[in-house]
Order: sequence, then structure tokens, then C-alpha cells
Amino acid sequence: LHQKDPSQIKEEQEELRQETATFPAREASNHSEPEPSSDQLLSHNSPTAHLCSTCGKRFTRRGQLKSHMRIHTGEKPHLCSTCGKRFTQRGQLKSHMRIHTGEKPHSCSACGKRFTQKSQLKSHMRIHTGEKPHSCSTCGKRFTQKGQLQSHMRIHTGEKPHSCSTCGKRFTQKGQLKSHMRIHTGEKPHSCSTCGKRFSLKHILNGHMQIHTGEKPHFCSTCGKRFHVKSNLKTHMQIHTGEKPHSCSTCGKRFTQKGQLKSHMRIHTGERPHSCSTCGKRFSLKQILNMHMRIHTGEKPHCCCTCGKRFTQKGQLKSHMRIHTGERPHSCSTCGKRFSLKQILNMHMRIHTGENHILAAPV
Repeated sequence: LHQKDPSQIKEEQEELRQETATFPAREASNHSEPEPSSDQLLSHNSPTAHLCSTCGKRFTRRGQLKSHMRIHTGEKPHLCSTCGKRFTQRGQLKSHMRIHTGEKPHSCSACGKRFTQKSQLKSHMRIHTGEKPHSCSTCGKRFTQKGQLQSHMRIHTGEKPHSCSTCGKRFTQKGQLKSHMRIHTGEKPHSCSTCGKRFSLKHILNGHMQIHTGEKPHFCSTCGKRFHVKSNLKTHMQIHTGEKPHSCSTCGKRFTQKGQLKSHMRIHTGERPHSCSTCGKRFSLKQILNMHMRIHTGEKPHCCCTCGKRFTQKGQLKSHMRIHTGERPHSCSTCGKRFSLKQILNMHMRIHTGENHILAAPV
């Protein structure tokens, strides 16, 4: 098509203004004039001649309007020849194809990392610049990416748009749902390169790796104790602060850890989710199941360093050690006599209460 000279366009626009001034708007009548077509609007070279009839958005070019209309129609004419995914715009398809080709044309000038899309590079550059252009209107916290802000806003709104199709549990972020689904699928994609143990989450693997390296980068500023994982330090600090932020809604008992509260709630609900694969007996806690399994396996991992006697439970070993140490931590509140075991103290108390502690055998 022949393009008009800019000076010619300017002259035509001036003529249009003169015509408008010469012929004022007609008064309303029963005979309405037909609306001008898009071609007629184009003839005057209006800068916003293309109007979306659905949402009212205006465009300077017909092609832009045509692409925009696909938002409303759902049309996706551009097809990926490799995987069959469809796109509304040719540019989207072009960016998508780089997933298959591995092409990363956009390079970071600071660290050399490469990206498939220019927008990814732009977001990445904020790591180096420290720029956080997206601000939370509620608490003022700032973020490098708009998506991070949108996820953060759900803390204030309580919105949880991502739902588990198996158990119905809801999540604020898609990544949280993806991680949760591994509970149902049993998938453990992260593997330890040293011992081969597998994990569902990357950060759990990272924490596990420190067992092999012996690294304990997180230390308590109060007592100096060191930890592999930062979350363990945070939990430990509650020993010093006395903080118990998790409260039972049934009895009001408070706990330092959310997991402790979750386990405690099973007292009220009667839930026993852990089942013995040998005898079918069920337990509220995984560690109780683990101890129970030793009945079937005969395993006695706890050994007395004095006499070599072995025990299935750590508590049994602790009680046994009092034979060697002579420790008697349990005291009678009536006569002051001391005992090594709580159950022996309980039996002794019946002397003072008059309760028969020896039951007669049935005749």
C-alpha cells in the first residue's frame, strides 16, 4: 500500500477540523445517522481509530485490535509443531519454541546467565540492582516481581486459589500445591549424591546434605548450639524465649512447633494415621510406630555403656542407667522417700492412701 506523506496527513486532519467547525452536531431526531465504519475512520487517520466492541479498549493499528480480540474469543491460531500447544500471538509461539530448541538469546551483562525471554532477563537484573518496584499497599513490603507481590497479597486476603484434587486442601501458591501432591503420589525427585536417600523437597535434601558435610552454619546467639537448618535454630530459640505461638483450639494448651500442635490434636480427634504393616495396629505418631516395629524386628538400638544391656527405647535405657548411677529423681510428697522410677513411686503412694496395691487373683 502507498503510504501518505506526513505533511499530507497533517493537511487532511486540518480539513477535518474545519469541516467539524462548519457543520455543528445535528439535533436528535427520529432518523439516526449510521455510525461511520472502521474504514471511514481510517480515512481520517485517527490515532485511536480501532475500538474493541467488547471492552472499549482502543488501538492505533487494525492488527493490534485483531490480536486483542482473541482474549475475548479464546482463539489461538498459532500452533507449536512439537508439542501441539496453541497461542493467541505469533510472538508467544516464538518464545515458547525456545523451550524445545534450548535457545537463550538474552544474556545478563553482570553474571552471564542466559534467558529465553527478555522479560526474564529484566526480572533477573533486579538481583544485581536490588530494585524492588512492586510494593504491597497493605504492609509496604516490596518485591522484584509482580507475581511475588500477587502471591504475597494472599497473606492479607486469605485467598487460596490452588486446591488439591485428592484431599481438597487449599494453597496460596501453585508451587505449594505441587509440593503437597507428592504426599499423595509418593514422588521424591531429589536424591542425595552421597547415600542415595531421596526427598520430596529440595530444601530438605539441602538440610540432609549437611549430615555428610558436618556443616552447621546456624548457631544460637544465647547458648552457642549449632544447627544444620535455619528452621531448627528458630525452633530452638523458643527454649530461651519461652514463646509458644501455636495454641490448641480445644483445650488451650500451647506449643512451640506447629507439628507438636498437629500431633496433640489427635488426642482430641482420636486420629491414628500410622499403621503397622505387620499386625495392623494403628498409632497417632510416626515415632511410636517406629518403636512398635521393634517388637516385630527384635531391634534394640539403645545400649548401656556400663553393662552392655540393650533396649528398644531410649527411655528404657535412661531408666536402666539409674541402677548404675543410683539416681532417684522421684520423691514421695508424704514421707520424702525417693525412687528411681515413677511407677514405683505410684505404687508406694498407695501405702499412704490405703489403696490396695496387690490385687487378689480371681477364685
